[in-house]
Amino acid sequence: MGLIKEFKEFSMRGNVLDLAIGVIIGAAFGKIVSSLVNDVLMPPIGLLIGNLDFSNFTITLKEAINKTPAITLKYGIFINHIIDFTIVAFTIFLLIKGVNKFKRKEEEAPAAPPEPTKEELLLIEIRDILKVK
Repeated sequence: MGLIKEFKEFSMRGNVLDLAIGVIIGAAFGKIVSSLVNDVLMPPIGLLIGNLDFSNFTITLKEAINKTPAITLKYGIFINHIIDFTIVAFTIFLLIKGVNKFKRKEEEAPAAPPEPTKEELLLIEIRDILKVK
């Protein structure tokens, strides 16, 4: 079997395609959550704690000299990313919890009892007749 044929079979498996779709949707979802955190949540939080913008929080390790830029630790942006991650993780948790709850309801539904066969119905009628006499 040729290498290209093996790769084609591998890449066309359902799990690989599902994973690729999940990664693409996850990346798009990540952008939405980042915008939610940076543009919607962080401004009011910054306002509540005294007009602070977390993305501007830095620690300067070395000042700028002539054309050499300053070296800084941007821990405010790191805080934004932690909040991004927390929101994404919590959202995924709620989504999986809902899916699992739905699956449990499907599994717990009792199966309908099997219909009695004609022979079983005939035996029941005969027993009823014999009890009467």
